[in-house]
Amino acid sequence: MSKRTKTSKAWMHEHVNDPFVKAAKRDGYRSRAAYKLLEIDKRDRIFKPGMLVVDLGAAPGSWSQVAKQRIGAKGRMVAIDLLPMDPIHEVDFIQADFTGDAGLEALVAKCGNTQVDVVISDMAPNISGVILADQARAMELAELALDFAMQYLKPTGSFLVKLFHGEGFDAFVRSANRCFQKVVIRKPDASRDRSNEVYLLAKGKKN
Repeated sequence: MSKRTKTSKAWMHEHVNDPFVKAAKRDGYRSRAAYKLLEIDKRDRIFKPGMLVVDLGAAPGSWSQVAKQRIGAKGRMVAIDLLPMDPIHEVDFIQADFTGDAGLEALVAKCGNTQVDVVISDMAPNISGVILADQARAMELAELALDFAMQYLKPTGSFLVKLFHGEGFDAFVRSANRCFQKVVIRKPDASRDRSNEVYLLAKGKKN
């Protein structure tokens, strides 16, 4: 048996026995990632009814599901991803490249050219296996999300973004601290222990 096959079988065994995977199936969420956002929101109270929320890199949609539940029928949810996403009731989805001008323009237009209450980003690059290249791409996506938040987020709004420990991490945190009054790092229980992912939550946009 090849090393790749052994690794794939080990991942599948872990996946099917993962309590968050089982919970997602039980609760109707599209992926286990929903519980990362649920835990952060329970602790930090990001969402309120009636908000306008933007979900960057939304597919398959579990974060949009959670956020829409939290903001209620009067809230507006706008999601974008390069990949297709099955429809979610009352979530406006744009299949486009957020990093390109056309995708950004479509996103801003869908928001009605109004300021946003919350920007969430669970974006991650396609993994090439080249650690430095993957980390650089992940940080680039985070920086683009930060740029969007600084341009379109309300002063009272919140910004939540996935980061990976590695090259550029500390510099990004410093940038976030320059841009926001409060910045914290969260590692939800649903993030696997071996993963170097964490989530940066920023509140109180500075002028």
